[in-house]
Amino acid sequence: MRLSFRHHHRATPADPDASSALPPASTSPPSPPPADGTPPRREANTHASPSDAPDPFDPYADPFVRPGFGAPLEREAEPPPRSLFGEILDWMLAPLLLLWPMSIAVTYLVAKSIANGPFDRALETNTYVLAQQVHSDRGQVTLTLPMPARDLLRADATDNVYFQVLGAKGELVAGTAELPLPHEDERAQPGVVQFRDENLGGNDIRVAFTYVDLPRMAPPGSMALVQVAETLDKRSQLANEIIKGVILPQFVILPLAIVLVWFGLSRGLAPLHALQEHIRARRPDDLSPLEARQAPPEIAPLVGSLNDLLGRLEQNMKLQQRFIADAAHQLKTPLAGLRMQAELALRQTSPDELRRSLSQIAVSSEQAARLVNQLLALARAENSANDAAAFTPVNLSVLARSAMQDWFQAAFAKRIDLGFEEPPFPVHLSGQPVMLRELLNNLIDNAIRYTPPGGKVTVRLRHEASDGFVHLEVEDTGPGIPVSERPRVFERFYRILGSDSDGSGLGLAIVREIVQIHRGDVSVLDHVDAQHPEATGTLIRVTLPLADAPIENPHA
Repeated sequence: MRLSFRHHHRATPADPDASSALPPASTSPPSPPPADGTPPRREANTHASPSDAPDPFDPYADPFVRPGFGAPLEREAEPPPRSLFGEILDWMLAPLLLLWPMSIAVTYLVAKSIANGPFDRALETNTYVLAQQVHSDRGQVTLTLPMPARDLLRADATDNVYFQVLGAKGELVAGTAELPLPHEDERAQPGVVQFRDENLGGNDIRVAFTYVDLPRMAPPGSMALVQVAETLDKRSQLANEIIKGVILPQFVILPLAIVLVWFGLSRGLAPLHALQEHIRARRPDDLSPLEARQAPPEIAPLVGSLNDLLGRLEQNMKLQQRFIADAAHQLKTPLAGLRMQAELALRQTSPDELRRSLSQIAVSSEQAARLVNQLLALARAENSANDAAAFTPVNLSVLARSAMQDWFQAAFAKRIDLGFEEPPFPVHLSGQPVMLRELLNNLIDNAIRYTPPGGKVTVRLRHEASDGFVHLEVEDTGPGIPVSERPRVFERFYRILGSDSDGSGLGLAIVREIVQIHRGDVSVLDHVDAQHPEATGTLIRVTLPLADAPIENPHA
């Protein structure tokens, strides 16, 4: 038989160069299995290029295993996750502990400002009193302050008090000559007291000064300088007392605040602990949704996500349970048949009867293997429904041609004309290549099994640019499917009564699962052969959405 991939062309078994369409067979014989029954060893590919990527469907491919089954590569150690309680506590206490020294500094500055107020007013009063005692007589500046008053001015049990009176020419009239003079830019109006900070003999002092107008002195506008100064001991003591009054209560308040924050966080995180205990107390098989109405709004999305996860887990467990039940039910009969045939073969004494029994065993084992493969394919299709990462751009034309090559020998053995029709441009869609190939294999396998010898099977790709879908059709000239049976042929293990095929009833169920994964549709129609209108076959049509990228038609 010859299969041609020319557009809208069918090859027949009468083509003279049929052998050229078949893939070349290997000339080297296969290696015999070991005599002890051990599985054959996989040969290492010593000529693989460095760019060869590991096969994602190879069970032996492990990105953490060195070639040659060496020791696993060391995974990078990840730091343990931080506690949510500790994280929140850190972010609350760290700013508090950082701001506390800043608050002490601000408190000290405020305390100094508060302490300076009353002492500056007292210093200002002394400066006014002293200025009122400055007079000018016959061109001389005098201070009419008795000695007892001067001693009283300097009387202070804590600080040292200094005063100074300078005449119009800067001569010392009375007081301490070492007091620093004010700067020229600090010269004020007569009778106005100003303050400044100075240093005398290595001690910080506070100075109050003012100018006294001398109307009888020449030249006009002459003024005398009056200064009163004191050290800062009383001010420092008062500032320290204020700081102690503010800081000492903070040593009590700060630990209390930490305890209250700790308690508040514990109370705030109590719903999480309650949720943890509720989940831990559940039975392993309890996958019912968690109660989300009593959860705080902050963790309600977490509870919703957990419920979604539990729903998916429950669905997967049901699929696994259904798969195990189906596999146990369907494998029971062929395994029992194999056992009976093997026991019958053990009792045979005639070589011909023994050969016949062994042939039956081979056929039964082939059917059992096909059933197991279909069960595994169905389970893989169900588990691939949520695997969005497996969707890649697929050239459906290339995939269909490649899948048909696997069925040349089966079609040739039944003298079936296997044809393929496709549009003159590639058809692309987004899908799972492995699942789409499984879909094609099941459709072609069903068509060949139910088509009588000498019939026709056609695989066709159709695309119309207006609808945005691609139509994959597999038609045959078999007995057809009655209209009343068509909704049920997609059920698992369902077979039409009176069917003489050795199928398992899983092929179309697998097709439906794969079509649903790809958001498509599958339908069963009648196929009327143009050459034999009286014979009605079956046409299975699969409709799949195309990829987002537009399909370019070079012949448009």
